[in-house]
Amino acid sequence: MVKVAVIGAGAMGLAAAYHLAKAGHQVDVFEADKVAGGMAAHFDLGGLSIERFYHFVCKADQPTFDLLNEIGLKEAMRWRPTAMGYFYNGRLYPWGDPISLLTFPHLGLISKIRYGLMAFLSTKRSDWSKLDKITADKWLKDWCGQRGWDVLWDKLFALKFFEYADKISAAWMWTRLKRVGTSRRNLFQEELGYIEGGSETLVKRLVERIEAMNGRIHLGAPVSEVHIENGMVTGLTAGGVRHDFTHIISTMPLPLVPKLIPGLPAPVKDAYARLENIGVVCVVHKLKHSVTKNFWLNINDPAIEIPGIVEFSNLRPVGDTVVYVPYYMPITHPKFAWSDDALIAESFGYLKRINPNLQDSDRITSALGRLKYAQPICPPGFRDMLPPIESEIRGLQIADTSSYYPEDRGISEGVRVAREMAARVQ
Repeated sequence: MVKVAVIGAGAMGLAAAYHLAKAGHQVDVFEADKVAGGMAAHFDLGGLSIERFYHFVCKADQPTFDLLNEIGLKEAMRWRPTAMGYFYNGRLYPWGDPISLLTFPHLGLISKIRYGLMAFLSTKRSDWSKLDKITADKWLKDWCGQRGWDVLWDKLFALKFFEYADKISAAWMWTRLKRVGTSRRNLFQEELGYIEGGSETLVKRLVERIEAMNGRIHLGAPVSEVHIENGMVTGLTAGGVRHDFTHIISTMPLPLVPKLIPGLPAPVKDAYARLENIGVVCVVHKLKHSVTKNFWLNINDPAIEIPGIVEFSNLRPVGDTVVYVPYYMPITHPKFAWSDDALIAESFGYLKRINPNLQDSDRITSALGRLKYAQPICPPGFRDMLPPIESEIRGLQIADTSSYYPEDRGISEGVRVAREMAARVQ
């Protein structure tokens, strides 16, 4: 039996702890928040238990299905046909299928053919090494032309990445297109999944299994330092208390690593310090009426300063309408410091612009969540920038959502990496 600490009780941390406990190790999970789940954690939205940050499942998410089967939640998966829309210059258009593309009036026929061919071939591609060397904007312009870029992508990138918009790897963009593009019932119908009861169902079951195998989960216990001596892990300090461990798996955001693991060699700390993230303020509205029929809606409108919304209730039926309005931005952006009320008011104003039939009386309640490290910035060459998960310090593994590259953030990739990290502990 090995004494192992896991830092972070998000999906990746909990999955790692589950596999470690199953292998017979003594596991302690340390989580700064007062609830488990990380980005998959739920909160109470006017009597509805729902994720703070939206999650969905695609048909390519095999690690999620494997874990659900293993912990007795196979029957909790639900699948629904979903739709996508595009709000362009004050008008709502259908999107995401060949007919919608062909009837979209703001692109010429050649641009439409180039876009459709790119989307189709992206689902068939498997080698992304060349895409790791070029920027997403160049790749998209090469495929869709300048007009296609201006209409479909320019503002979405600008409002997601701001000053990093022209520094994003094409490999990162390709995986997003492929993951959703392969989650279809047929050429004309997208199909996405969710876990019955939300991500909380998975989180609770993992916690139950970990504790049933004598693992311990310490909530409200932020780790202040990981201790290293003679090139190996010796323990950590959490909540002012020193704990001894021979193995540590860290799932905290990688930019925090240099401060919390000061014993790392200077070049390694420098490598972590160079990694950058975008923050997010995610507003969640509970409404009496639907905004659109779409699960997700991309937006390019001069009066709306967000790249899109997610009408989550069009995937998971929850009674009322639930809409997520994510504001991705650097934490230095002035709007990141806006009050909750100001962001709620502005975002609901956007929803009323999209659907003028919405009235103030249709808003039941609203809330928001803030994260400083929400979206890793993945420039060209990011694969070589990432320090290896298995560090040169004996007994120390370090990963976060950046480690899934070129895959984007998601529960499926988190549980895949978690299983791999747990298997290395011997």
